[in-house]
Amino acid sequence: MRFNQRFPNCIATVAGREKWIVLGMLWLVCLLNYADRQAISSLFPLLERDFGFTKAQLGLIGSAFMWVYAASAPFAGYAGDRGSRKGLILGGCLFWSLMTGATGWCGRLWHFVAARALIGLGEPVYFPAAASMLSDYHGPRTRSTALSFHQSAVYIGTIAGGWLGALLAERYGWQWAFYGFGGAGIVVALLLWWRLREPIRGASEDVPLQPHDKHQGILPTFRGLLGRPVVLLLMGAFACANAVGSIFLIWAPTFLFEKFQLGLVAAGFSAVAAIQLASAVSAPLSGMLADRLSLTIPGARMLVQAVALMAGSFCVVLVGRAPTMEALMGAMVCFGLCKGAYDGGIFASVFDFVSPQERASVAGLMNLLGWGGGALGPVAIGLAATYGAGPQMERMSGAIAWSGLAYLAAAGLIITAFSCYRTRLFPRPH
Repeated sequence: MRFNQRFPNCIATVAGREKWIVLGMLWLVCLLNYADRQAISSLFPLLERDFGFTKAQLGLIGSAFMWVYAASAPFAGYAGDRGSRKGLILGGCLFWSLMTGATGWCGRLWHFVAARALIGLGEPVYFPAAASMLSDYHGPRTRSTALSFHQSAVYIGTIAGGWLGALLAERYGWQWAFYGFGGAGIVVALLLWWRLREPIRGASEDVPLQPHDKHQGILPTFRGLLGRPVVLLLMGAFACANAVGSIFLIWAPTFLFEKFQLGLVAAGFSAVAAIQLASAVSAPLSGMLADRLSLTIPGARMLVQAVALMAGSFCVVLVGRAPTMEALMGAMVCFGLCKGAYDGGIFASVFDFVSPQERASVAGLMNLLGWGGGALGPVAIGLAATYGAGPQMERMSGAIAWSGLAYLAAAGLIITAFSCYRTRLFPRPH
């Protein structure tokens, strides 16, 4: 009996057109994943007005999602290497969409914190399973390209969450931002259930897979991954870079609303559009560049990321210190270009050092460190703005500028990872 007859939900070969159709479907789910995350940030001024929340309390609401997301991510990744990735992707989408809709019923601080935490419980199943699935559809020659195009949905979704969420809130009330995105996610999950197919693990590899123990426990699996220096260094870099990215996701709308007196919709759109559109352009381009360079330069994906982070660190300082709206928008565009060039290789770089059966697990671990470290960023900015000497906006501006050091630290970690990799490939003569 043929494989496809025995396992109708799987594919035995990776068809040229199908792998791009799957990319399109996952791109849509990823867009909603990030729209749901971002929607609440553009509503902070309304929540502060209606409920009297302080900046520190708003930072807690923003970070509650990240902490639960980070804590759940390793288990989600482990499940993605052993269970149905299709079920995790679409079941997760259905759950986090329901929780997003339920946020519209919140009325107290702990309600918002709990709702965001539950969304953080549902969303971490997506990225490890989706990245692993895409890597089985796309081989080494198109993997960076596919994953970086998938990454562009992060930026479009962030724009949709910030701008459309503010628009719905201003016209119909803040609750409708959550009702709208939650309902859209439920519809998409149900529609894609019949079309998305589970690929064979390792289907796109040029060489046969090595034997792998599917019954290996979660702790031995993670110990094996964390015992690889390059993998550990790339995870640390992701944590540093994500701390900066989280600051912009959570605080940029409020920063523009209060520092430059923009309207709610204008602030929600401008805060994310400049950065995210620039990132949406640079991420696919950096992915294609990394795929091309990797054919001749081992570890080239890491080099592309390191250069982007070093340039981006200066842009972060310019954002925090920009004296005018024009200067701020220019700095945000430059930062967005650098951010996208780094983001496009987050998973493609680390996948070079793990087997196909470990990709979801390593992505889950990366999200643990990335979002665990990233959650500290919004809280730090909220505390800096709430406490200390001087005007509140000056304190927030200074804190944002200093966060550029985290980008430099991430670049240093990636350069160290590249050095470790090259040393292993080309050991120095004794």
